[in-house]
Amino acid sequence: MTKLLIIGAGRSTGSLVDYLLQHSAELNLELTVADLDIKLAQEKVQGNNRAKAISLNIEDKEQRQEVIKNHDFIISMLPAFMHGNVAKDCLSFNKHMATASYVSAEMKMINKEAQQNGLLFLNECGLDPGIDHASAMKLIHEIEAKGGTITSFKSYCGGLVAPESNDNPWGYKFSWNPRNVVLAGQGTAQYLKEGKIKYLPYNKLFKQTDLIEIEGYGRFDAYANRDSLSYIDVYGLSHVKTMLRGTLRQEHYCKAYDIFIDLGLTDDSTRLFHTNKLTYTDLLLAFLPSTSNDLKTVLKNVFEKRFDNDIEKMFDYLELFNHKKITLSEGTPAQLLQNLLEEKWKLNETDKDMIVMQHLFEYELNNTTKKVTSSLVVKGVNNKTTAMSKTVGLPLAICVKNFLTKKYTAKGVVIPTVKEIYNPLLAELENYDITFHEKFD
Repeated sequence: MTKLLIIGAGRSTGSLVDYLLQHSAELNLELTVADLDIKLAQEKVQGNNRAKAISLNIEDKEQRQEVIKNHDFIISMLPAFMHGNVAKDCLSFNKHMATASYVSAEMKMINKEAQQNGLLFLNECGLDPGIDHASAMKLIHEIEAKGGTITSFKSYCGGLVAPESNDNPWGYKFSWNPRNVVLAGQGTAQYLKEGKIKYLPYNKLFKQTDLIEIEGYGRFDAYANRDSLSYIDVYGLSHVKTMLRGTLRQEHYCKAYDIFIDLGLTDDSTRLFHTNKLTYTDLLLAFLPSTSNDLKTVLKNVFEKRFDNDIEKMFDYLELFNHKKITLSEGTPAQLLQNLLEEKWKLNETDKDMIVMQHLFEYELNNTTKKVTSSLVVKGVNNKTTAMSKTVGLPLAICVKNFLTKKYTAKGVVIPTVKEIYNPLLAELENYDITFHEKFD
């Protein structure tokens, strides 16, 4: 019997647990779901006799190590910055590990030792990163097999709200960690454009965006992810002139969110006190020049043409002009903003979220420039069975199952960019209506 431990029972864990439980008999699995909030863990296992829920404080080293030591394979669904200690424990106790998160510098450092110990440390195996890697590499290998040379690769992904559930002008509702959304893009994005390296600091990130169209679903803002350059080598694209990975939001979202950034409302380093004595109108005015004018007038004076009718409607929807009370007694500006957005961007019970992904390739073949567009759209069922949970959890679950059944035998720190991993993954995802549609020009 394989004892499999899942640490973290948040929004994206449901589909992961469901899949593994469905295959638990054939895989002879015994599943443990651990979370600081045992109610979340219990919700995920649903009383299944092959699973149990436990409370786990990941900061309690002795408890954490005891739990990891008593399992064979560890899946960490924790926030990315928490994977490090789990990885070190897995190495110490000779356990395989998998996450949906980006490979961190800390994870890279244990690659050699993991290989020497014959351990798999699977990373970047969710949606983005994850499905994006697998689907992109499949096309890259197919193009190269025809003799093509890829000169441009752009890849975009967004967790959004389905059109039928879109009832707010931002076109956004939370289907994953709200904190990550509020703090998105902090740092400097770097990418390659027409042979030149480009750096895009946070204060310019939402100003320099692209507009992407998905047939049947309209246009979307696209802003650059932090690091596109490292994937040139990962994808083997030595001849590429343009390499960009980005995030999608509904059209107009970026220009409105950029106002928040310029105001300082996404700052997570400065703690404000006695904020429950303020309204959100007061908070915004506190970041603006002193004036006797109302907030709307001040914003128009400060930001001029940038503060257009679209943004006015989006701010109005958040009740920023209506003296809405702040309920937190203290917090950083980002935390105060998040508290408001979690109320206004809540995914209601019958709401459907939507995942949109698109790859744009240009390549040279027989002295001719050719293009390929590969698009994916996945919709959720409701606020529990979400497209986000499905597209993050299923790839991870499938690749863990394929490893346990010896469909691949990779060792060390690995991501799903090799055929032995991505071919069976993409084939099985099609059974769950996670299918890319390709258009060749």
